[in-house]
Amino acid sequence: MADPAAAPRLALVHDYLNQYGGAERVLEQLHALWPTAPIYTSMYAPHLMPPQYRRMDIRPSFMQRLPGVHRHHQPYLLAYPLAFESFRLHGYDIVLSNSSAWAKGVVTPPETLHICYCLTPMRWAWSYQEYVERERIGGPLRRVLPLAMHYLRLWDVATAQRVDRFLAISRAVAARIRKYYGREATVIYPPVDVERFTPRAAPDDFYLVVSRLIPYKRVDLAVAAFTRLGPPWRLKIVGDGRDRPALQARAGPNVEFLGRLPDSAVRELMARCRAFVFPGLEDFGIAPVEAQAAGRPVVAFAGGGALDTVRDGVTGVLFREQTVEALIAALRRCADLAWDPEAIRAHAERFSAARFRQELRAYVERAWHEHQQQAPLAAPPGPRR
Repeated sequence: MADPAAAPRLALVHDYLNQYGGAERVLEQLHALWPTAPIYTSMYAPHLMPPQYRRMDIRPSFMQRLPGVHRHHQPYLLAYPLAFESFRLHGYDIVLSNSSAWAKGVVTPPETLHICYCLTPMRWAWSYQEYVERERIGGPLRRVLPLAMHYLRLWDVATAQRVDRFLAISRAVAARIRKYYGREATVIYPPVDVERFTPRAAPDDFYLVVSRLIPYKRVDLAVAAFTRLGPPWRLKIVGDGRDRPALQARAGPNVEFLGRLPDSAVRELMARCRAFVFPGLEDFGIAPVEAQAAGRPVVAFAGGGALDTVRDGVTGVLFREQTVEALIAALRRCADLAWDPEAIRAHAERFSAARFRQELRAYVERAWHEHQQQAPLAAPPGPRR
């Protein structure tokens, strides 16, 4: 049993480090809490990550040596389970995995406490049909993938039993953990840098979308709704992606595509917009919280993380069906309501990075204390023969 007076030795585990997004923002907060903890991951591409990652103790798996893996990791789909199971994590008291797919699959010693901060169960394995339709996958790959998905679902459920405690980023993710893994999860909302945003006294006359332009984000609903509404309803869209040409082809003159913009420009647009439009289904959704931190209401689909982050009639308007008609009705309702920017901002502060660090540290310390209390004592020596 570990010395109760000693600080527990902790390791972090992360899916991959070859792209930057919400999962990596969470990882940065974990590293801020435990700056000496090593980070185990499948692969690490320093040239694709922010400079501060080069100061971290990052330990990639054998996948790091696979040809072309940093840019084209999809062909190595079945290598990930082997990669994470290959890590030797002896010597750590606590393993904290930050996982949307693979990281929770590490094998830890019986005495080690494994806490998984689950961003979502393996989305494309459990929502396979929607995934192949959305990504327009066809041909031989579509015939082979079901077998791989069957194996990965089995692996995903099996490795969930290796986790001692689950944390979830939203109630929707906690419900999926219960459904797919048969495990309960405590919700700790992910960190949002709300301090970067400042409310303005009065908004301008445009609505705003900030998103990658890919199918599941459902930016098509916003484009269709504003095109049907016509002037004076105006929509600005920040972001880029493979759907942009098709979206622009269907958009009316009151829909403006701005492409990718610097963070400072996005913050300014969020503070000035009449409302932020969020038509997709997300596990949490950082952008709507950022818009609320800027004091602006959010018009969001009533699903996923939006059910946790948007208070209908107080900080935004929720619509129940992902249809153009439902979104138009929500936009009209939003336009008719009076909004209090300071109240909206106060709600957003519930999701701050400081709150995340405080809640997570307290949870890990409590879990470690309980784990020590439950650890079996060493067995007494048997009788001599």
